[in-house]
Amino acid sequence: MKCDWVRQNILFYVYNELEDDARYEVEQHLARCPECATELKATRKFHATLSESVAEPTPNLLAASRMRLQEALETTQPGGLWQRLIFEPGAWLRQIRMAPALAAAIFIVGFGGGIGATYNFLSNARGGNAVLTGSVEPGSGNSSLTQPAESSIAGIRSVTQEPGSNQVSIKYDTVVTQEAQGSLNDQRIQQLLLFAARNNYNSGVRMDSVDLLTQAPNDTRVREALMYALQNDTNPGVRLKALDGLSSFVRQDARVRDGVLRALISDTNSGVRMQALRLVEPMKADSNVRSVLTRLSQTDQNVSIRSQARTMLAQMPEMD
Repeated sequence: MKCDWVRQNILFYVYNELEDDARYEVEQHLARCPECATELKATRKFHATLSESVAEPTPNLLAASRMRLQEALETTQPGGLWQRLIFEPGAWLRQIRMAPALAAAIFIVGFGGGIGATYNFLSNARGGNAVLTGSVEPGSGNSSLTQPAESSIAGIRSVTQEPGSNQVSIKYDTVVTQEAQGSLNDQRIQQLLLFAARNNYNSGVRMDSVDLLTQAPNDTRVREALMYALQNDTNPGVRLKALDGLSSFVRQDARVRDGVLRALISDTNSGVRMQALRLVEPMKADSNVRSVLTRLSQTDQNVSIRSQARTMLAQMPEMD
């Protein structure tokens, strides 16, 4: 492993933001590289110095800020300077470590912006149903959920369905873990499922949520969430679940069909691509589908997909 990669990730290591496998690789490298170990020591010293002069953020502020940051990263196309700041924080933070005045200024601006963003988020949450806490009794679609004045959803912990029924139990975090129960037809349950489908912290929760959402794909919001998962989720299992939910709309909805074609062309998982190929097979006479199949049959690196595309084209009548 190159020292450059380790040094770029040392800050994430100190803040416990690395995945387990990446953390293991960093620790293995630090054990045999004195220079990187020195870099780690300096970073920890900087972190300790900063911690002594900075008040600990409240759980509410931290939860709201994390969620807003996650949503921004999911929807923003970074470039230029912004891209360097987002994706190479280790490099520029190592620079400001030697400039205390600049570090203090950046912290003050960022802390002030975080407070403003949190106030705006909580203000919006009070005006709608985006933030929900409490519980819904099984079988009661009209049971009330209390909406706390000073809290927001920090993440979905688990999603389970009672076997043989449409009752769903969702545990979600605010300051403490809470639970909501209700029918799949309950609007509050649907809102939590839609939130969980975009929760990047736990792929198992995302998969369970998408799986339940596929039971009601006629809802426009659900279909949008399935499209989002197909195009953006990092877990191939979640993308496969989204494809299953969208399968009945490939013929009638052009946007869904285009989304499936994009997955067929560019998805990084061969299983997802093969499933997408099966879904567009009934539409192979469509000009866009035919164009994609022609391209795949000639240049695709996956032998199975290239062969299947050729077979599908050979079964089609010649077009004048």
